[in-house]
Amino acid sequence: MIIDLKNISTVERQNYLQHAIAPRPICFASTIGADGQVNLSPFSFFNLFSSNPPVVIFSPARRVRDNTTKHTLQNVLEVPEVVINIVDYDMVQQTSLASCEFPRNINEFGPSGFTPEPATLVKPPMVKESKVKMECHVMEIKPLGTEGGAGNLVICEVLRMHIHDSILNEKNFIDQRKLHHVARLGGDWYCKVDESNLFQVEKPNVKLGIGIDALPAHIRSSKILNGNNLGQLGNVHEMPIIDPSFHDDTLKNIFQYYSVNPDEMEKELHTYAKQLLDQGKVQDAWQILLATN
Repeated sequence: MIIDLKNISTVERQNYLQHAIAPRPICFASTIGADGQVNLSPFSFFNLFSSNPPVVIFSPARRVRDNTTKHTLQNVLEVPEVVINIVDYDMVQQTSLASCEFPRNINEFGPSGFTPEPATLVKPPMVKESKVKMECHVMEIKPLGTEGGAGNLVICEVLRMHIHDSILNEKNFIDQRKLHHVARLGGDWYCKVDESNLFQVEKPNVKLGIGIDALPAHIRSSKILNGNNLGQLGNVHEMPIIDPSFHDDTLKNIFQYYSVNPDEMEKELHTYAKQLLDQGKVQDAWQILLATN
């Protein structure tokens, strides 16, 4: 299916985009107006854009149905400060409740049941229950349009972070396994980040990977290894060579049972190498694959 976005309604555009561009982190923003009225509202059009200076951006979009703007936008235009409270699984239902369109004179801390906590550098309060809170100065607000669905980029400099000790590791950095982020998907869908769905991908960093195009042809054209597997193999910094000291009983058995049929042997070797790659054992997988030469 091919869709030209200019030919469909804003509601349809929103549906396709929000389901496709996901998961999205949630900015749970507390703001305050010139009259002292506090607002607390979540936004999933949000991310980190710079570390130096530390800049995050979120976007309270115009409502599609009637082109009205959010109280959050009004507040940051009046008082250019915001606290961004990171949402985890323990608070997702209350966060969703805070997204209700309460009248402007209602402070969402009450209906949502969250506890306001004084910030140290800015006027809006922090959400006590959030394990990571960022006090921010609003640097700029950039409207992206005037019609319903148009975003308003709120560009924020993070001045101070408050991080709960329970999610820190021994080096006082955030332990990704302890902060169970919640992210927004399309419609009513969300996802939870925890150890059951975490995995690591080794970054090339300074050294260059040899690349998939440098892999031997029998590996590159494998019907067993998938794109992720080839990416792992291509991320080594130099072409591996056979290690005479390498010993593996499964490799020995494959040679013993399939030596009379080279095609079947290659299939078994690639299948075993895939198992090793899926376990993150890249160097061992290379030794298995080199045995096919």
